[in-house]
Amino acid sequence: MIYETTNLPNYTFHSPFSARLMRRILLGTFIIFAFVTSNVMGKSKPKNSEEVWVGTWSTAPQLVEPHNLPPKPGLSNNTLRQVVCVSIGGDTLRLKFSNEFSSGPVTMKAVQIAVSTGGGIIDADTIKELKFNKISTVTMQPGGAITSDPIAFALRPRMQLAITIYFGQTSPDVTGHPGSRTTSYLLAGNQISSIDFKGSIKTDHWYIINGIDVKAPPSAAAIAILGNSITDGRGSGTNQQNRWPDILAERLLNNPATQQVGVLNLGIGGNCVLRECLGPSALERFERDVLRQFGVRWLIVFEGVNDIGQTPDEPAAMQVAQDLIQAFGKIIDDAHAAGLLVYGATITPIGKSFYYKDFREKARTMVNEWIRASGRFDAVIDLDQATRNPAEPSNIRDGLHDGDYLHPSQMGHKILGEAVDLKLFE
Repeated sequence: MIYETTNLPNYTFHSPFSARLMRRILLGTFIIFAFVTSNVMGKSKPKNSEEVWVGTWSTAPQLVEPHNLPPKPGLSNNTLRQVVCVSIGGDTLRLKFSNEFSSGPVTMKAVQIAVSTGGGIIDADTIKELKFNKISTVTMQPGGAITSDPIAFALRPRMQLAITIYFGQTSPDVTGHPGSRTTSYLLAGNQISSIDFKGSIKTDHWYIINGIDVKAPPSAAAIAILGNSITDGRGSGTNQQNRWPDILAERLLNNPATQQVGVLNLGIGGNCVLRECLGPSALERFERDVLRQFGVRWLIVFEGVNDIGQTPDEPAAMQVAQDLIQAFGKIIDDAHAAGLLVYGATITPIGKSFYYKDFREKARTMVNEWIRASGRFDAVIDLDQATRNPAEPSNIRDGLHDGDYLHPSQMGHKILGEAVDLKLFE
């Protein structure tokens, strides 16, 4: 059936929701009503009654900087155990691995997953071997990525999953994610069968791993969060899984109307929107890191402070502010074309931080005013308002930063995660 939408009422709403979002809700309600009516009349059975793939965990890949490379003895011919914390659960999953930024091939001779019981220890009864086109050993070429065959696994919401890889030869430069805020464990040789990884070398970085999808009901979906170091978890606790996207994920699970909403943290520390700073720019990585994810229905954009913070003078800062507005507009358009709702998060305070200059504060204020008032986003998540000092709006509140007046403390991450209205995802 084809439904004409041009005659929907053009209401104006004065609420946290933008007019565009409310019109989409009206459209969705109309389509659901017509769809249900057609089913009652016995015309058709829903085509999407089967389970769908939805992302439950992801991290943004980048070329790992030299000082963040794997510790000795390195990855080649050795075994690495990495721990991740998923958002939603399921009984079937698949994992994605990336070699997209490396200059040489990477061979994985064996890959296992299991429930993490803390540190490098796993529950031996939950071990499952991953295969790739029914083969245990796989080589990723430079610039490549690979997804495992689907596997039955009882994945609970917010479960910590251990991914253990026995490598063959690997590239001297590595694709990974330095800002894991989670400890990984390295043992020499083939230790794929080790339960406790006793004597392992520890490093707080992820390598090669990229994402996890689960089979979920058709009503399930995911939020992709495009961000920088604040989203990546700077200031959160190592192995605490308390970045602000983690706080949001737990709130969604505790809310009956959003228990099937996954959260994909696509923050990169030091990331810029307009150009390559650390990792590819947000504009460059948007298609891969957001649009190629499975089951994404919403996008939160929380970037821009690093672009503004590196401007040398007022003309440059004003130009960057204008360029950020144009870049956000392009991201919105591309996301809307893919069927996503896009929520803009305001840039949090920079007063007293190493980034602060009067002209940079002026640029930040300009971008935030556009985010709030332009109507381009489907909704606004005002993280600036949630964290600023009311008496000194350019400064973050005492206790909410980790000492540098820029990055949130663990309490700051909690406040950020609690500032997001869950109704945006119902």
